[in-house]
Amino acid sequence: KATSTGGEGSQMLQAEYLGVDAMAKTGTMKVPNPIAFGEHHGPPSNTAFVVFEYLEFCGGGSGYELGRDLARMHRSVSPDGKFGFVVDNTIGATPQPNLPGTGMWADFWDEYRLGHMLKLTYDAGLDKATAEKLRSKTRELLSHNPEPSLIHGDLWGGNKGYAKVDGKVVPVIFDPATYYGDREADIAMTYVFGGFGSDFYEGYESEWPLPEGHEKRKTVYNLYHILNHEVLFGGMYLRQAQGMIDQILRM
Repeated sequence: KATSTGGEGSQMLQAEYLGVDAMAKTGTMKVPNPIAFGEHHGPPSNTAFVVFEYLEFCGGGSGYELGRDLARMHRSVSPDGKFGFVVDNTIGATPQPNLPGTGMWADFWDEYRLGHMLKLTYDAGLDKATAEKLRSKTRELLSHNPEPSLIHGDLWGGNKGYAKVDGKVVPVIFDPATYYGDREADIAMTYVFGGFGSDFYEGYESEWPLPEGHEKRKTVYNLYHILNHEVLFGGMYLRQAQGMIDQILRM
């Protein structure tokens, strides 16, 4: 991948490199191994680039193994006990703040995820009092004190696949928005657009079952992604987000 060094392109590629590198170093879940990040200054143009391992993607593969390996990756926790990451990165093309991070999950989600998206969407069309109620209710729902797990951050069906590695078909994840957060956020996003079969969830549960209350929190976590789609694409996403907000306020 390559981009102009102007604007935020270089930082985006470096953040992707660091995110994939963090996942690769867990030795649990196959990712395209990061090889290099750098910048070229000179003709024909100033260019930032990142190089990843070439993988031969194929059909088939085990959804059970995908779920199991993801749960194993989630057991890798933040070295300093904080939620966040070593750099700010992006979710799609939208800036995703991670720094300086915090040791309390409800605080992190309120400031760095929900609060951030509410700013970008002008409070999702809510009046100020309702926006504050949403933030307060969300903090209440996220008081379960999860560990700061290393998560992919953008785990929809288009960011996973299967590749032939050493003669064997293995599950692979790629194009992340990596940070240390509640592992449930990764699982929640797999439901947004589908593409994950029951075997994936069985594999995950076999390795590390999700705690009580995760079904409610799924809506909280996926609101972030639907608001982001409103930022990126507009259309019907704001109405969908408002429906999810109504659900959260009734919990």
